[in-house]
Amino acid sequence: MRDRLALLTRRVEFPVLMAGLAIAAGLWGFVELAEMARASTPHGFDTSILLVFREAGRPDDPIGPRWFEEAVRDITALGSVSVLALIVLASVAYLVMAGKRFDAITVIIAVAGGQILSSLLKLGIDRPRPDLVAHLADVQTLSFPSGHAMLSAVTYLTLGSLLARAADSRRTAIFFLSLAVLLALLVGISRVYLGVHWPSDVLAGWCAGFAWALACWIAARWIGARRKHL
Repeated sequence: MRDRLALLTRRVEFPVLMAGLAIAAGLWGFVELAEMARASTPHGFDTSILLVFREAGRPDDPIGPRWFEEAVRDITALGSVSVLALIVLASVAYLVMAGKRFDAITVIIAVAGGQILSSLLKLGIDRPRPDLVAHLADVQTLSFPSGHAMLSAVTYLTLGSLLARAADSRRTAIFFLSLAVLLALLVGISRVYLGVHWPSDVLAGWCAGFAWALACWIAARWIGARRKHL
């Protein structure tokens, strides 16, 4: 058994193996959260965390001063379609001008695919927005999974991995990847604070977003390796 495991790890690069495990974990987490979202009543996990961000007995009043609420709105905008579209367009334009067309195509496919997948998942689960607390931001779509959480995870992790690959040191690469994860986490948390998503919506968005981004990264890595041998 050990010999087979050693042979497998030699054939499959360690980062790819870990990415595969992370994808499996993300898919498992999403399935479990989807079952929670399909329940007729909100799970205690969702309601308790959502109320943590509200003053006791005042579901319309978020915790913290007024300036903090405005700051959270600024943070949540980092996961909006318009802001992410601008970031992606600027990144793709740079990659094309730098002669990195393959990377540009990778970014487009990852983000566009993530947007399509997010929309399909929302329609499949068909979960309404929370009505336990007041919404502090305008929302029109369904709740599960969080599109902001999912698309920010896909976009920032995809771009972070490209920057990490071009980094001149491991420390810089870790910084880029950590920053990508941090931005995705902040956007997701902001959605719960604003009362427009159940916590399970955000967790599911992270699970699906990170899994999709990693799947695109593995595919791009495999195609890139094949191109070098042609």
